[in-house]
Amino acid sequence: MKKMTCNDLGGACDLEFEAETFEEMKQLSQQHGMEMFKKGDQPHLDAMNKMKSTMQAEGAFDRWLAEKKDKFDALPEI
Repeated sequence: MKKMTCNDLGGACDLEFEAETFEEMKQLSQQHGMEMFKKGDQPHLDAMNKMKSTMQAEGAFDRWLAEKKDKFDALPEI
């Protein structure tokens, strides 16, 4: 089990997610993001818009995702 925060994954808060795999971590982060989007949480909306604007370049999302996975892989088990 490893732990990352919403901020670690490009979000806007310190909510912690715990997961066995990066795919599970990604899914938890996406669920949280959708909840914050539905609530209209402005800090999260701002983070989403910032991420969207930085993902315009070809391959940017794949590079971003690989960076987050590397960060996850480097974390110690809890």
